[in-house]
Amino acid sequence: MKKYKNLSGKSTVAQFELAKDSVKVRFTNQSVYLYSNQATGMANVTQMKTLAEAGKGLGTFIEAKVKDTFARKVR
Repeated sequence: MKKYKNLSGKSTVAQFELAKDSVKVRFTNQSVYLYSNQATGMANVTQMKTLAEAGKGLGTFIEAKVKDTFARKVR
């Protein structure tokens, strides 16, 4: 997984991994969730990928828009 830049310094996101149709996110509490096009929606996953690469806004986006639409909890 790639380290999240956390440009705001306040994010709950620690790491992420991008795939063709999903984003895997490791939070600072060590929980890992997979957000997929099928479960979360392609537009949301695309936005998450953009925010992940930018290093800012991903945790806020997840909390506000897709918190409960993950495909599965990885661990």
